Amino acid sequence: MSVSPSLKRLWLMISATTLLITLVVYLVVVPVVKSHHLSFKAIEERLRSESLLPPGAIAAQSASGGMSRGGSFSRPASPAPSMPRSLPPSGGGGYGYGSGYGYRSAPGPVIVPYPTYAPAPVYVGTGDDDGGGFFIVIVVLGFILLPIAFNYMQGGTRRGDCPAVAGSQSELLNDIVTVTRLQVVLLAGARELQRDLDRITLEADLTTSAGLAAQLRATVLALLRHPDYWTYARAESQTVAGREKASELFERLSIQERSKFAVETLVNVGGEVQRRAMPNGPSNEVASHIVVTLLLGTADDRPLFQSVNSAADLRAVLQRLGSISPAYLLVYELLWTPQDPSDSLSADELIANYPDLVML
Repeated sequence: MSVSPSLKRLWLMISATTLLITLVVYLVVVPVVKSHHLSFKAIEERLRSESLLPPGAIAAQSASGGMSRGGSFSRPASPAPSMPRSLPPSGGGGYGYGSGYGYRSAPGPVIVPYPTYAPAPVYVGTGDDDGGGFFIVIVVLGFILLPIAFNYMQGGTRRGDCPAVAGSQSELLNDIVTVTRLQVVLLAGARELQRDLDRITLEADLTTSAGLAAQLRATVLALLRHPDYWTYARAESQTVAGREKASELFERLSIQERSKFAVETLVNVGGEVQRRAMPNGPSNEVASHIVVTLLLGTADDRPLFQSVNSAADLRAVLQRLGSISPAYLLVYELLWTPQDPSDSLSADELIANYPDLVML
């Protein structure tokens, strides 16, 4: 098929322009965007490293505490590609593996893949070759490099700070996670709750995501069964761009809460249970409250809730946490005080160690 020189020149200009735009985007725009992205993250990291614990968060050690923890912020491993199954030995006939290469016959229908063909190239007459070969090279390079550049930019955007669609596979695999802290204060009359938390901690399977989610649901149900004892609450949920930053934030919150305990009398980390005795024996103070803290790291790209200002808000937040699927629950830590049945948490200790509570 012959093509007029003017049409050839037009195609050549379009192909060259496409290739030029692709190279500019790949070599100029992408590095600039990535450098700004990293600078913003560096600023955020510096601000977080210079932040201090809120005043009064570590005031006086209150009482005994219980602690249970499992999971991690590490990226889930990608599923390994499945190896092809070996076909059963052929009975007779066909081509076998006895000598040389061939195909082994297998029972059942044989599926022949439908062949795909590349579009037929346009041949330019060789009578006056004024750049036809170069034109074909430009077109081929344009069609090869353009999808690569677009896929790279799309992948870089997903790996960055852009939230993915809720419930999608991208939300589970990207580096955007959410760290949540929920504290519920109950009157000391809810002693049954302490026994429930002891049982949940001892029976929990913290080595699997399903066991971790089951422990979270059991904790949520135990709290929902004692609404008459709810007095105060504190809830915060924030999204963090980066699993390493999320892990640092989670550890800071965990240390902040655990440092309020005089001693951790019951600990279960990853299935290893430890018990410690109260150093000073039974407390003589009048029991006032029980504080239960839930720390969660989830794969959500958005905060789980906004705020808690009433008992209805607390009930809705608890139900939201109880519905988290095992795939989304990355880390879960349960803390409560007092843990020892003979121990107590006074009203003064509650005010000193938990100044940011909201009355329900």
